[in-house]
Amino acid sequence: EDPQRKLVLLKYLDGNYTNYMPGRTRFHELDFSLEILNTSRQDRQLYEYIVSKGSEEKVWQIQLEVYEPVSHPSIQILSWALANGSCTVTLNCTAERGDNVSYRWGRGDNRNSGLCTHNGSILHLSYPLHNASIACACTVSNPVSSRVVAFNTSECSYQHGGSAGLRMEHLVLLVVVPIVVVMVLTGVFVATHSAMPIAGQEHSPLAEDTAVHTIYSQVQRVE
Repeated sequence: EDPQRKLVLLKYLDGNYTNYMPGRTRFHELDFSLEILNTSRQDRQLYEYIVSKGSEEKVWQIQLEVYEPVSHPSIQILSWALANGSCTVTLNCTAERGDNVSYRWGRGDNRNSGLCTHNGSILHLSYPLHNASIACACTVSNPVSSRVVAFNTSECSYQHGGSAGLRMEHLVLLVVVPIVVVMVLTGVFVATHSAMPIAGQEHSPLAEDTAVHTIYSQVQRVE
């Protein structure tokens, strides 16, 4: 059987020490600690601290775990639906970097609510539209770091997560505007022909002007 091989990092004897890896470790005599410099994933292993006195030897084993800190998370809206006065949204919270990452959802305003409470990256959230100020927060963490990102339910749309998508009012507008424009043009045509036999009559009703300007303003917001 092959003997076990151990790499000695440092020896201390009678007030003097020898650092066998000065570029990677630093010994602190004040608190008798050994610092590993520029820690990397390769340093994730079992270490031993050995104290010898005469024929007696005491051994402490230390398992070192190395984690990359989590990056700032983002929230993506996977789906949403508006029905019966309620909004149902599926949210996905992700962090691009980090080791051994865990995800937890909760209320962003520190109040107790089952709406936002969930362990895991995906949250299925359903809330009534009249309750338009629910703040959910996703906490991304590992043993060495923690980050938080918030989601505000002020509207039922794709806009929260930065994903491409049209807001509900714009979807309605795209359907309604062509119909309204046809109705307005028809009304103007009828009003013009009705006014032709009457000389000097003013033919710019305020109702038609207001409707046209309102539609134009909404179309500009879509663009």
